[in-house]
Amino acid sequence: MIQKEFAQRVTGLVSRDPSIIGLAVAGSWADDDMDEYSDLDLVLVSREKIGGNREKMIRIAKEFGDFISGFTGEHVSEPRLLVCLYDNPLLHVDIKFVTLQEFQTRVDDPVVIFEREGQLSEVIRLYPSQWPAPDLQWIEDRFWTWVHYIATKIGRGEYFEALSNLDYLRMNVLSPLMQLKNSQKARGLRKVEKRLTPSDLENLKITVAQYNKASLVKALDNSISVYKSLRRKIGTESLEKQTETEKKVWSTSNH
Repeated sequence: MIQKEFAQRVTGLVSRDPSIIGLAVAGSWADDDMDEYSDLDLVLVSREKIGGNREKMIRIAKEFGDFISGFTGEHVSEPRLLVCLYDNPLLHVDIKFVTLQEFQTRVDDPVVIFEREGQLSEVIRLYPSQWPAPDLQWIEDRFWTWVHYIATKIGRGEYFEALSNLDYLRMNVLSPLMQLKNSQKARGLRKVEKRLTPSDLENLKITVAQYNKASLVKALDNSISVYKSLRRKIGTESLEKQTETEKKVWSTSNH
C-alpha cells in the first residue's frame, strides 16, 4: 500500500539523522484498519523540540517526498501537528512532531517502526496511554441548553444553523455515548458505519434532518429520545440529571 511505502521511505531518511530518536505510526495503521483511503499518521520523535515551529516542521516534511502543501493543526488544538499533502502518489500524511518527554502523554499507542536504543518502546511500557472517554455529567449539564438553542434556530428559520448543531450532537454526544455503551473508544463519527451496532446506526440515522422545519423538528425530537435512552443505559446513580431544565426545554422543542 502507498501508505506503507511512504513510511518505509521516511524510515530510511530519519534513520540517518542522529537528531531523530524514533518514528511511529498511529491511526488506522495502529488499529490494523488501513485501506486505500486511509491517511498516514506519523509521530516523529526528536531530541530537540520541533513541534510548534512551522518553518522547521515544513522543512523536514519536504524531505520526505513530493510535498504539495502543509499547514499546522491549530484547528484541532495541536500546533505540533503538520497536515500534509504529497504527490506521486497523492497521499494525505499527518506528521506530529514531539520530543521523547512529550511522547509520554498519549491517547493511544502507535506502532513503532524505527527507534534508537528502544527508547520509544520503553516510554510506551512505562507510561500507559489514556483515551479520553465521554463525560456523561459534562454532557448532561449542557445537553438541554444545546437542545433549546437548536429549537430556537428552527423556530427562527435558521435551518443551516440548526443542521450544523444537530451534527454537533451526533458527533460529540450521541455517537460517543453509543461507543461508550459498547465499550469502544469514542471516536466521534469516524467509521461509525463499521463500528456501531446495526441498531445504534439506525438510531443515529434518524437524527439526520433535511432542510425543512418538519424534518428538523423530527430530527431534534429523535436526538432527544436517543440521548435519553443512552443516558438511561449508561448513567449511574451519581449522575445529576438536569430535570427541571429538561422539562422546560422538552415542551419548547415540541412546539
